[in-house]
Amino acid sequence: MRTAALALLLPLMTTAANYSARRTEVDGIEVVTLADAEHHLEVSIAPPIGNMAYEIKAHGKNILWFPFHSPADLKAQPTLCCVPFLGPWANRLDEDAFWANGKKYRLNPDLGNIRRDSHQKPIHGLLNFSPAWALVAAEADARSAWATSRLEFWKHPEMMAQFPFAHTITMTYRLRDGEVEVETSLENLSAEPMPVAIGYHPYFQLDDEPREQWKVHLAARDHLLLSNLLIPTGERKPVEFADPHSLNVSQLDDVFGDLIRGDDGRARFWVEGKKQRISVTYGPKYTVAVVYAPAAREFICFEPMAAITDAFNLAHAGVYKELQSVPAGGQWKESFWITPSGF
Repeated sequence: MRTAALALLLPLMTTAANYSARRTEVDGIEVVTLADAEHHLEVSIAPPIGNMAYEIKAHGKNILWFPFHSPADLKAQPTLCCVPFLGPWANRLDEDAFWANGKKYRLNPDLGNIRRDSHQKPIHGLLNFSPAWALVAAEADARSAWATSRLEFWKHPEMMAQFPFAHTITMTYRLRDGEVEVETSLENLSAEPMPVAIGYHPYFQLDDEPREQWKVHLAARDHLLLSNLLIPTGERKPVEFADPHSLNVSQLDDVFGDLIRGDDGRARFWVEGKKQRISVTYGPKYTVAVVYAPAAREFICFEPMAAITDAFNLAHAGVYKELQSVPAGGQWKESFWITPSGF
């Protein structure tokens, strides 16, 4: 009740010089729009639909792939697009169970909240389109505009039954200096360490050149080998793609590790057309990149991941040594950044 009351008290719009944050309804869906007037950049977020940003407009052009007219259409026909959050695990599990802290936890398919891939493996967690997010801040000052939403995972029995770690997720979209930061914080309320394998699956598009002519920079040294079920085998090889890699050579649905980082600890991936470019920058705790650009589809996904596919089970098997966790009472926090240019 306290969170809901706070949301009702939020101002409909705050402005400060260059930045603004506006709360509205679009076809009955609560929406927050952040604006950076100097850089002609706007972000629209729908908290009741997975807290997804469904528009990032650079000079009026949406750089996100959004195959609908409004967020109400997305609610009526849930489809992976825009900027979906993947949690409490990203990508696939190799069975209807996972290991954590030496214990095996089984999923309950009868609850109806598990997505499955074409091989019937659990995929992308429980929260892609969740209405459980609550907006807690939508503000602007002289330096940025931001919107913060929170999901209290521990309050939902159908979620806890699948992933029995009490925790709270806080997500902030921040617009500053011509780029969009997406910050995610996990607060572990459990008495045991909580493994972290979250991620995002943002869909990007350019419109100044056909998709086959787009060029891609892959900021990684390792290319992870996958089984026929798209589960990492534990083997790695050096990245063999050209830099930049042209999408007319091959499609991409690949997992990359050992990311190439600058002095700031961040790794930068990008796609570009003739003049347009979208860069996606990974903070240090996003240690894995999935890049998805299927043939004949007008989008590319640069996916920041805190762990490899099936990380919980591969860590237990001794195949994966880099699984992160949050200690009891602790917090995990990381960001990624989206920067359009040339629009």
